[in-house]
Amino acid sequence: MAAPRSAPTARVPTADGADDWVHGLLDLARARLGMDVAWLSVFTEDRQEIASATGELDAMGVSEGMSMPLEESFCVRVLSGQLPPVVTAAARNPLTRDLAVTGQLGIGSYVGAPVRSPDRRPVGMLCCISRDAGEQLDGSSVRTVEMLAELIGDRMAAEELAEAELAARRTRVRQVLDRGAVTVHVQPVVDMRTGTVVAHEALSRFPGHDEGPAGLFADAAAVGLGVELELLAVRSALAAAVRLPRGLRLAVNLSPGALLSPEVAAVLLDGARSTALTVEITEHSPIEDYAPVLTALEPLRAAGVRLSIDDAGAGYASLRHILRLCPDTIKLDIALVSGVDTDPARQAMTAAMVAFAAETGARLVAEGIETPAERDALVARGVRYGQGHLFGRPAPVG
Repeated sequence: MAAPRSAPTARVPTADGADDWVHGLLDLARARLGMDVAWLSVFTEDRQEIASATGELDAMGVSEGMSMPLEESFCVRVLSGQLPPVVTAAARNPLTRDLAVTGQLGIGSYVGAPVRSPDRRPVGMLCCISRDAGEQLDGSSVRTVEMLAELIGDRMAAEELAEAELAARRTRVRQVLDRGAVTVHVQPVVDMRTGTVVAHEALSRFPGHDEGPAGLFADAAAVGLGVELELLAVRSALAAAVRLPRGLRLAVNLSPGALLSPEVAAVLLDGARSTALTVEITEHSPIEDYAPVLTALEPLRAAGVRLSIDDAGAGYASLRHILRLCPDTIKLDIALVSGVDTDPARQAMTAAMVAFAAETGARLVAEGIETPAERDALVARGVRYGQGHLFGRPAPVG
C-alpha cells in the first residue's frame, strides 16, 4: 500500500546537515522507550527517506540518507490503520513477520508516529526500532513518540514559514534592484547661527514599499543583498548630486560592510572627483574588526571623502566608533536632541559632546531639531550645525 498521493514532500534536515535539535529529540525518544534506533523520515511519492537517525545504526543496518519503499514499510501501515503505532514481537506478528523490512533491519519491535504539516497531512515519520521484542512498550510509549513528532512538525512548519518570508523579502529587494527603483531625497544641514545651508544628506526612498527605506534595507541585509542595495543608493545619490548647489557636501549613508566592498569604494572614489562627499556610518551598525574598515577608509580620505558617525549618543557603540574611527563629523542622535531645551541631563551631555568635538577637531551636528527652543538650547551650548524638520524636511532633488 503506497502513501496517499496528496502527501507532500517535506523539507527536513538532511544527512550532511542534520540539525542538533533533531538528533536531540531522536536520542530522547530512544532513551525514554529503551530502543536501539530512532529516525526521522520524509515521504516522497512512493518511498521514505531517512533524513536523521541516531543509535546503533550500523548494527541495525540503518543510515542517514537511505531510502526504502513505502509499500513495504511499517510506517504506511500505521498511517492506514493496518498496524497499531506500537508493534511488539515483530518477527512473530503475522502482520509484520513476512515483510522484507522486518528481516532486513532485524526489527523486533517498533513505535512510530507521523510528522504532520500544518494542514495535518503526514509528511514523514518519527520511528523507533529495536532488535528485542519490546515487552516494555505500551500506550505511554506511543504518546511520547507522538508528542516528539508533533514538536518536530511544529519546528519544520516554523522553519518553512521563515524560509517563505525570506523568499518574499528577497523578491521585494530583487525587484527594486532589477528596476533601479529608488528616488533620492535630500535634507539640509544648516549653520544654526546664520541659517545658511552647508551640506545635504542623501536619503533613499523606494516608491511602493510601505515598510519604508529602513525596512527595505533590513530586508536586503537579511537576504544577503544589503551591499547591493546600498550600492544602488550611492549611485543614485551621486547621479542626483549634479542637481544640487555646487560647493556643498553631500553625505551618503553606508554600513561598515558596504565600505569594505571594492565596488562601493570605486564608486565613491569616482564620485569624489566631482562631488564633495561624506560617508555616514550609523552607530547601530556593528563593527567586529576595525582594522579592515580603517584600511578601506584610507584611500577615500586621501581623495577628500570625509567620515561622519551618525546617531552618536544612542549607545556605547557610538563612543567606540568615534574613538576608533576619528570621524570628521559627529552627529548627535535625535534621542539627545529631542527636548534638550527642557532637560538638564540632555543639556549636560550635549555640552560634553561639544567639548569632545572641539578637542578632537570634529564638526558636531545635531539631528532631529524640530523646534526653535531646541535650536536655541543647542546653540547656547556651542552646537553650531543642525539638521531637522525645523530647517527642512527630506525632499526630492529639484
